Amino acid sequence: MNKITALVPMKGHSERVPNKNLKLFSSSPLYHKIVKTLVKCKYIDEIIVNTDSKMIIDDIKTNFKNITIKKRKKELQGDFVSMNKIIESDILNHKSEIFIQTHSTNPLLNSNTIDKALKMFTEEKKNSFKNFDSMFSVTELQSRFYCSHFQPINHNINELIRTQDLEPIFEENSCFYIFTKDSFFNNKKRRIGKKPHLYKLNKFESIDIDNFEDFFLAEQIYKLKKNKIELQKK
Repeated sequence: MNKITALVPMKGHSERVPNKNLKLFSSSPLYHKIVKTLVKCKYIDEIIVNTDSKMIIDDIKTNFKNITIKKRKKELQGDFVSMNKIIESDILNHKSEIFIQTHSTNPLLNSNTIDKALKMFTEEKKNSFKNFDSMFSVTELQSRFYCSHFQPINHNINELIRTQDLEPIFEENSCFYIFTKDSFFNNKKRRIGKKPHLYKLNKFESIDIDNFEDFFLAEQIYKLKKNKIELQKK
């Protein structure tokens, strides 16, 4: 089986939630949750954290073993650098063929989900990518959507059907992207290829922390799930 490497890019600066990656989330820095999840995954062989933050680097060295740290190049630092450029820097001379990229802002994503997605992807690879060449996680939505000018997007306002009967729309939730080095470079250095598979996640796992409201909601759900697990063990 080909080596699978997880990529977890992290900035020190964050606009909407200051110092987000190191902000305490249920008693430990937020980024710890996704790193611990990736460590549990049986299909992942290596974890690379690409960061521009000395504080994050120091924290990783203190709390984790066998994590590959890449100090972000100066030309790739800043809020407006494309994620694909950072990915290119990580995989250009790397020996792995399969990569999964995720974010520290997805603390509810679990290892079983990641393993199932990676298993599906590696099996498709054995089948010479006849159905898809990459994979990314999505959230399925079945609500009535409009553009800013009151133009219906996925429904007819003259035919009021039940929302559960609407054609679903899929939101790219940024929880994970799976791709090969070949597909990345053969598709204009993009993590999503020409034939991607949309991997559906439930709404809880799909939460991505962009602001304080997201942070609070994700933390409360995390604590409830943790308490439930602890009660089941008793």
